[in-house]
Amino acid sequence: MSRVFGKVCQNGYVVRDIEAAMKHWIEVMGVGPWFYIEDVKTDWFKHRGVASDVKMSIALANSGDLQIELIQQRNDAPSMYKEFLDAGLEGLQHMSYWTHDYQGLYDKALSLGYVVGHEGAIGGEQGRFAYFDTQAHPGTIVEISDISGTKGRTFEHIRKVAEGWDGANPIRTFK
Repeated sequence: MSRVFGKVCQNGYVVRDIEAAMKHWIEVMGVGPWFYIEDVKTDWFKHRGVASDVKMSIALANSGDLQIELIQQRNDAPSMYKEFLDAGLEGLQHMSYWTHDYQGLYDKALSLGYVVGHEGAIGGEQGRFAYFDTQAHPGTIVEISDISGTKGRTFEHIRKVAEGWDGANPIRTFK
């Protein structure tokens, strides 16, 4: 448990080939089903305070209470995902902490000296997320994510589906 952010709710992996990554997680790790969004629509996205037109695909699945996120950036727009890949890395990039009081946690992080690397929103004001620039050690970027809206209900649905998953229909497409 983080003294600042609470419990880790998600491990986020930045990958070069999301389809191959899902296949690995399904066949080797036995994790699924995967909820896949090929073309994520952000309401807005900023990298280091500047608007960026990042294009990405994501896939989400759970192993128990821990959500696994796979991210493949589909263009060269500035982002912390691109920075991670450009550094020659692939794999665990961030740990995400979820909150119903996003603004409070965001303000607390800033007051403690955390610096936003990139941030945005998916699905409205209650779909905000921020990644803090804590990459001194690969895999330890801190993300906070607002789950007070639709995103939280979607994440709960994914967790529940994973509980009884029998291996059938391992990849489920979201639009």
